[in-house]
Amino acid sequence: MTFSSSLSAPRAVLFDLDGTLADTAPDLAAAVNWMRTERGLEPTPYAILRPTASAGARGMIGAAFGLAPGDAGYEELRVEWFERYQSNMAVHSTLFDGIPDLLDGLAAAGMAWGIVTNKPARFTDPLVPQIGLAHAGCVISGDTTPHAKPHPAPLLEAARRLDIAPAHCWYVGDDQRDIEAGRAAGMVTVACNWGYCGSIDPATWGADYLLDTPQQLLQMLRELAGAAETAA
Repeated sequence: MTFSSSLSAPRAVLFDLDGTLADTAPDLAAAVNWMRTERGLEPTPYAILRPTASAGARGMIGAAFGLAPGDAGYEELRVEWFERYQSNMAVHSTLFDGIPDLLDGLAAAGMAWGIVTNKPARFTDPLVPQIGLAHAGCVISGDTTPHAKPHPAPLLEAARRLDIAPAHCWYVGDDQRDIEAGRAAGMVTVACNWGYCGSIDPATWGADYLLDTPQQLLQMLRELAGAAETAA
């Protein structure tokens, strides 16, 4: 793997949640398809819903009902979807393959890690411990700060809580907003090709690195940490 000559190992790695650490799309999709079934409609194919998962209610309702924020009926569907999802949000959601090893590797290397998501705290707070992420160094939800991603405020708040300068943090995400937020916060950005990624090619997002698996990220971090030790 090729690194910039000026790249150094981070002191902390921050992660998006949905589509980056955890595969939550099955439960997100199930909630919106329950709503369709209740209305006598056929379920929307999972293959259509999955790529929209990182966009939350906007993505799910847009794909399942063809409505966007501001459209008549959208807000009622959003509230209903929130309620249904909150009652069933950890039924099929799991960590992506390789994520437990990645997080263990960060701990072994002495690197802090945290979660920065646009998911509201009403979902994030109960979900994080249920899927095995309770040991995160910080958890920043979409309503923790006055701004959500792509604004850098949530990432800067995570760095503050970890007491680590933003320049020494990396941000990993599966949505263009993640990369925009990370760049605005002055962090190294990693686009994760194993996530949902949406309809825009991750290669066009402007991330510093585009990786296909959590194992690749762990290898990269180990190599950088090893190089630092050798230099010392």
